[in-house]
This record gives sequence, structure tokens and C-alpha cells, in this order.
Amino acid sequence: MSQLAAFIHEKKSAQQAGQEKPILSMTHVVYGYPSVQESLDWMARLMKEGVDFIEVQFPFSDPVADGPSIVAACHKALEQTLDVDTCLTQLGELAKGFPESRIVLMSYLNPMYRFGLDKLAKRAAEENILGLILPDLPIEQSTDYIAACKANNIDPIWLVTPVTPSDRLEMLASKASGFLYCVARSGVTGHSSHEGTSNLTPMDEYLAHIKAHANAPMGVGFGLRERRQIEDLIGKADVAILGSALLDAYNQGGQDAGIALLRDLFPTH
Repeated sequence: MSQLAAFIHEKKSAQQAGQEKPILSMTHVVYGYPSVQESLDWMARLMKEGVDFIEVQFPFSDPVADGPSIVAACHKALEQTLDVDTCLTQLGELAKGFPESRIVLMSYLNPMYRFGLDKLAKRAAEENILGLILPDLPIEQSTDYIAACKANNIDPIWLVTPVTPSDRLEMLASKASGFLYCVARSGVTGHSSHEGTSNLTPMDEYLAHIKAHANAPMGVGFGLRERRQIEDLIGKADVAILGSALLDAYNQGGQDAGIALLRDLFPTH
């Protein structure tokens, strides 16, 4: 079992009575938005609040999987000069103060390829970042990347969606290690996953299909905005991922508004 999968297992099955979590929380933060220090302060506040994971996005100018809120945040962040190595160092320093949380790094292939995928895996391991998410890198073109991750005990995290062909979904689920990122609906991040459900695979059926083939825990994201959506995932997935909704709350009312939303959606925190 990988370090990341072991962390999820331990968090979900805490030995002391009353500490078990029915589902873990992952929050999404864009590094550098609205400034580097403000993004680091926001990550620290979230981990102090008790989130289990933070998915930190190193911004890219064309974040194809993201909706308007995250795209705007990435573009704002890129008004500064950002550096992948500095980002990793700062995340590593931040993580030291919060041993009950973990950070995974998300970005797109372009900036990470320029940085160097071997170097990325090595530096992530040095900073105790246990997982990497590159949504535009197909697994079929990832031989060297997978080898670098394996050599450094880092999990490459793959994504599946409701429109992923069945045979490909089963292949990705079987090859997942740290956790499998299950996109709750087709399209980009942002709107409710219950919008336009007539043309989507029913969530229970979709997650059950994945679970039958998965060799790793399952995280679900894209469109989660209400407590009932989180509660619906209990027993069907291991991690609920809060992205655009949290960013929207932060934009409207700062850290306090974001924490209020987090507490509403994850009342055990």
C-alpha cells in the first residue's frame, strides 16, 4: 500500500472510538492567488481547521479541466513570477506544521514538463508531497513519469469521468495507487454535479462500477457544493473534493466565508 493510500486508510479507520471519519475532505487552493503569501496563509488556515488534504494547483495559463472561477484565479496568480521549485519548498515547509493533513500537487503538463518530470517527483518526495495530479497527461504517454513517481514513492493520481469508456475506466481504476480521482460529472469544474443529470450516468452506478475494479481509495470532485452531495458519497467514496465552491466563497467573503462553507459541508470538522 502506498503512503498516500495508507494515510487515507488510517484516517478513515482511526483506532480511538469516535474519531472515525465517514469521508475525508480535500480542498483546492490555487498557489499564488491572490498572492503567494495569501495562498499559503489560506492553506494554513484550512489545515488548522482540520482538512485531510489540500490539492494545491500550480497555475497554468490554459487550465482546460477548470471552470471560470479557477481559470480566473490562475490568470490572476500568473501576473506574478511563479517558480515550481519555490512552490514545492514552501509547501514542504507549510506541511511540517500540520502532520494530520497532506498536500498533493496539481498542475498541467506544460509547466511540469518544463520543470522536468523526474525532478518533479524527486522534489515532491523531498517535501513530503505524496501525490501528483496532471489531468492532461494520458497514462499511455506516462511511462517515464510513472517510473519517476515509483522511484520516489510518489503516487501519480489518475482521473476518470462519467463518459470514460468502460474498458478504459476499468484499466485506470486497476492501475490507481494513492487514490483515483473520480470526476462527478462531464465538463469543467464549477457548477453543481446535479445540473443536467439526464445525460449523466447515475452517480451510484458510476461509483460502484469504479469500486469493483479500483485498487486504491476513491476521491470524488467537480461540482460539490451542498452537504447532501457530500453525504450521498459516504460509503461510496473515500474523499470528497471541494474546489470551485470553496474558491467562490473565498472570493465573496475571504477566509471566514470559506471556513463557514467547509464547516457546513463537513460538519465533523
